[in-house]
Amino acid sequence: MLKSPSRWLALFGLLLAFALVVASCGNDDDDGAAPEPTAEDTAPEPTASEPDATEPTADVVRIQDGGVLEAVQNRGRVLCGSRDDLPGFAAVNPDGTYEGFDVDMCRVVAAAVLGDADAVEIVPVTSAERFTALQTGQFDVMIRNTTWTATRDGSESANFLFTTYFDGQGIMVPASSGLTELADLADANICVSSGTTTELNLTAVFNARGIPFTPITFEGFDTLVPAYGEGQCEAMTADSSALGVFKLEIEQSGGDEQHIMTEVFSKEPLGPVVLDGDTQWAQVVNWAIMATVQAWEFGLDSSNINSYSGSDPNILNFLGNDNFDPGLGLPSDFAVQVVSQVGNYEEIFNRHPQLGTLSGSVNDLWTNGGLMYVPPYR
Repeated sequence: MLKSPSRWLALFGLLLAFALVVASCGNDDDDGAAPEPTAEDTAPEPTASEPDATEPTADVVRIQDGGVLEAVQNRGRVLCGSRDDLPGFAAVNPDGTYEGFDVDMCRVVAAAVLGDADAVEIVPVTSAERFTALQTGQFDVMIRNTTWTATRDGSESANFLFTTYFDGQGIMVPASSGLTELADLADANICVSSGTTTELNLTAVFNARGIPFTPITFEGFDTLVPAYGEGQCEAMTADSSALGVFKLEIEQSGGDEQHIMTEVFSKEPLGPVVLDGDTQWAQVVNWAIMATVQAWEFGLDSSNINSYSGSDPNILNFLGNDNFDPGLGLPSDFAVQVVSQVGNYEEIFNRHPQLGTLSGSVNDLWTNGGLMYVPPYR
């Protein structure tokens, strides 16, 4: 049965009075300094621009949405954590410049965000220190043949993005040793990089199979490879791509012929990593990197992306036609800048022959039977 208007007004008055009492009791600040809310002026909830006073302001600014992108734009260059000792991926030349697949991916981010692929500073970091360096803000993005694992994703404050290279771990021995299988390495000294999934995989696989061994650990390949070459270890283990690089280097420098065992005993998805907490920056890096694969799929490369004259609406969006903007925080022509200055994925990969053969591998385009597949840009 409907109540009369006068009874409704009386009931509404009681409810309003009760709500005011509850509001004044339930929103007291810890320091008691904030005024009590009124019916017309309820206290707003904190926003990302108002960090909790109990947290360090610098940390909050570092991780809030837009924080890193704005810092990069203000600085005018991207700080990219990488390495300086792995030819093909990231190595330093005698003149102090860096080159490699990972270095090119750093340049991709700079081209997308700043319109200048050279506006990047490589920050070399060791395997053991890389996640601490990421967490303390020593660089904006880490592109350093780093394997995506559940533990790193969950406990290192790391946000792993698009996989740029699918790898796997192997073992290399001198060909003259006659060793061909993991079981042949019982009681062997094995050279391995410390603080890596490589070290963990080696221990896990050999222990699971009951193969006794002694790990000889090194911080980087600049000390590991010479030690292996001098015979301090009967074998060395690394990602298969790295083993191929060092096999070639050892043999071309007059060293013994090397044999890489056929068994690959791990999955190593490698790609860029950013600090947890800044969604916008993660999206910016992700789509900048994925643009290299999308351009490859579209048949666009550094020689023709500026001269496309077709009418495919997907390609026109990708090129930023009519200032198409999906709201990622990137300039509308970011893909043009990336591909024209650095290249598409195929160009970048083939620029570094140490990485192996692209065609027919897992790193080939999905339409060719590989795993390179990106979401549509629309």
